[in-house]
Parts: sequence; C-alpha cells; structure tokens
Amino acid sequence: MKSEASSERAIVRVRDGKVVDSAALDRVVVEAPLELRVGGKPLTVVMRTPGHDEELARGFLYSEGMIGSLADLLFVRRPEGLTGDEADNVLDLMLAPPPVSLGGLGKSTAPQRPAFERSFVASSSCGVCGKTSIAQLAITSPLVQSPLRVSRAILSSLPERLRASQAVFRETGGLHASAIFDAQGEPLAAREDVGRHNALDKLIGWALAEARLPLSAGILMVSGRVSFEILQKAIVAGLPVVAAVSAPSSLAVDLAERFGVTLVGFLRGASMNVYAHAERVVD
Repeated sequence: MKSEASSERAIVRVRDGKVVDSAALDRVVVEAPLELRVGGKPLTVVMRTPGHDEELARGFLYSEGMIGSLADLLFVRRPEGLTGDEADNVLDLMLAPPPVSLGGLGKSTAPQRPAFERSFVASSSCGVCGKTSIAQLAITSPLVQSPLRVSRAILSSLPERLRASQAVFRETGGLHASAIFDAQGEPLAAREDVGRHNALDKLIGWALAEARLPLSAGILMVSGRVSFEILQKAIVAGLPVVAAVSAPSSLAVDLAERFGVTLVGFLRGASMNVYAHAERVVD
C-alpha cells in the first residue's frame, strides 16, 4: 500500500497563551526512510516524504554521477518478499554494465562510474552526506549554456505559481518544493519533499524519464534557500536559471558564477537580488 505524504496527529492547540482545544487534530508531513539498493546491496538510506520514490532514486543516481542516461539504469523496483514498512520504503536498482570495446584488449573506453560505499542514513537536510573528502565535492559537469532569457515580470510570478503547486504544504506547512518553469512561466513539473534536495532529485528523475535532460530551457524555482547541493544538482541537470524566495550561500554564488547559472535570491513580489549572470534577466 502506498504511503501518504501527510499524517494526522493529536495536538493541544494554544492561541494567545490559552488552550483553545485540548484534543485537536493536525496534519503533519510524513518523514520516512527510503533504502536504495543497487543489485540487492544497500547503497544509502534517504530520509524523504513518500511519493515519486522512483523519480527520487533516478534523480539521486543521476545527480551523484552514478548514471549518465536512462539507459544506464535497467530497472527500479520494489524487492519481492518484503512486508510492513519495508515494502513501502525499499527500492532495488540495477545498473547496466559499462560498455566494452570489441577491439584491442576488450577494455571499456567509457568513463568509469564512481564507486559508492554509502550505507548510512542521509537526513532530510543533508545533500552531501557520504562524501569523505573535499575532493569528492568537485563538480565535473560542463558549463551550463543556454540562450534562455526571462523577464523580471515572469520571475516575479514564480513564487505564487510554486505555492499553487504545494498541495501537501497547504495541509502541513512543513514541506519544501521545487518546480521547473519555461520562459513564459508555465509550470512543467513540481515536486514536494521534507528535504529540499530530495524535491529537486525528484524533478531530475522526472526529466530523465521524460528525455528532457539537459533542462537548458528551464527555470528552477525553489521554496527555501540555495546552498551547494541545490546548485550542484541544477548544474548537473543543465538548468540555466535558479530562483529562490530566500538567500543563497557564498558557495552557491561562486558555483553559479563559475558554471554559467543565473542565480536569483530573495524573489518576493517585484523585488529580487540577482547574484550571478544577470544578463539572462531582462525587462
């Protein structure tokens, strides 16, 4: 049975310092572990909001560099024989073997996929858990190149359009959201999750399955702040514009400058700060 994204809990409701309801009910966002296995072996456990789990798995593998296309992933499925919570919270993935050359020594000429040993819990606020050295944070993706231009008026409309897609947030007030829009501000896809990086991984997994990568004509709008992991995933997905209602970190700004991403923060009404590559933002 598929898990729900929100759950009802009993609360004591206090208003203006007084108990107004000692037996009220409230809906809270569900945070649950998702164990990802590759070839039956544990890879990592991601704390997420249930829903679009296969997209999350595909997007996670893609943004981590474990796959470069949908063809690199043979299947994503629920393992057989699991019961209870495990039945809803485990995914088994199988990667395609790397291509081999038919000539010479028969060795593969394709880039080697990175080896991953990440058998621990990644919290909902953790986007780079499992990295064991600073060198592993290096981004090897190409520069983001796109002729996309977006008007300030369109950018100003995106926060409200993002909120319109946040059905579970309206119930719980406890979810992050990411959405991809086109240059006219029309939504292409939106996802919610207790982890901001999970919401983006779900979008990347959607785009991978829809053969839309790189998203060189897309605008990413996120509900919170922009830090390293959000920019890293946006760069891997080829997104030329990243906008947020809150602040970016210094490293996010540096990455945006370096990789050619237009970075917009504090996007509230007609006000915004453009931190990098402002040439894409036009009247």
